[in-house]
Amino acid sequence: MTLAVVVLFAMTTAILAPPTTAASSTPPVHRVPIIDVTDLYQPFQDPGDNFDLVTAYALPEVDLKAIILDTHNTFRSRISDHPILHDSDHNGPRDAGFISVLQLNYIFNRNIPVGTGPFDLMRSPEDKMLDAPGFQQQGIELILKVLRESPEPVAIMSFGSARPIAVAYNRDPDLFRSKLARIYFSGGSSSAGYLEWNVALDPNAALRLLRSNLPIDIFPCATKNGPFSYEAHNSYWQLPDLQFVKRLDPKIRRYLEYALGRKCRCDFLRAMDDDFAPSEIIEAYAHPHHVWETALWMAVSGRVLVSLPSGQHRIIPAGQVAPQDKVLPNLLEPCILHVSGDGTFTFELTKTPSNFRIYDRRDPLENQSALREALPELYLSFHP
Repeated sequence: MTLAVVVLFAMTTAILAPPTTAASSTPPVHRVPIIDVTDLYQPFQDPGDNFDLVTAYALPEVDLKAIILDTHNTFRSRISDHPILHDSDHNGPRDAGFISVLQLNYIFNRNIPVGTGPFDLMRSPEDKMLDAPGFQQQGIELILKVLRESPEPVAIMSFGSARPIAVAYNRDPDLFRSKLARIYFSGGSSSAGYLEWNVALDPNAALRLLRSNLPIDIFPCATKNGPFSYEAHNSYWQLPDLQFVKRLDPKIRRYLEYALGRKCRCDFLRAMDDDFAPSEIIEAYAHPHHVWETALWMAVSGRVLVSLPSGQHRIIPAGQVAPQDKVLPNLLEPCILHVSGDGTFTFELTKTPSNFRIYDRRDPLENQSALREALPELYLSFHP
């Protein structure tokens, strides 16, 4: 090897080597192992479930271990026979959202396991549902498998009836006590007198968890005035429209457009590679978007909602908060629960230790105003 070649090789090696900077010595982000339990359907029943699942894949602080589809026979039928949840918006036919999971596995180049829970109601809070068909056992078995195999405690996100979680707990309570980090429970009402959707889906599941000694953070989805109303302790807020979706990473945008347009194509993976005609999805952008899940993802990922000195709002890691930033409240306060037989509950804040904590955003309209800017910006930062 000539001297010129040696010099050229040394220069090339120096150029290709990673620079030794403070950035390269930054400790890696701790990724929280989670199981996402969601009542995601195809076509959607609530498009928020489709948005929500993107967050599970894209947040760098989240190590998504499994997705459990909380599926209900009531909504797989053309006409809902549920005694409470029977309005025309929720009639079928629809089925468990396996297609959405496969699309996100394709987009993010992942292989997140997925299974559905039982389709029918628990018969009692202690029901282990061992007689459910084998296919409908997969979600329960997957929860238990992830807990057993994880070297550290696992967080469980509950966006639905919580039936798969309650049944898995009934089958192996000791495993839950040793390997569960927390359950982040999206459901219930922050004030008495209203039977909220997720609790109404399977009251026995709510009873099992909310009368347990498991560590549970509760994010109520409603108030006594219904699901689209505001109090300090409920998590609901609204985006006026979905125009920001047009600016997202192309594959994430197509995934959401597929869902928003209620597409049912056999080439559901190839659809992630080709843009839809504007006429196919333009109407979906104009509708207001109802959101309940944001606070849960901030809590499990350790992110906070901040107002920057510029007046802008962002959702950022807690460790990146600058002295001049204003952190807006997204608190979890210890509480004592009083749970009724139908799964509804009231709570009292307490200064003594409790396994239950209740969400508190203090000023719901300030929270909504900030999130209307911060959440779209968070999604714009996601790139598979």
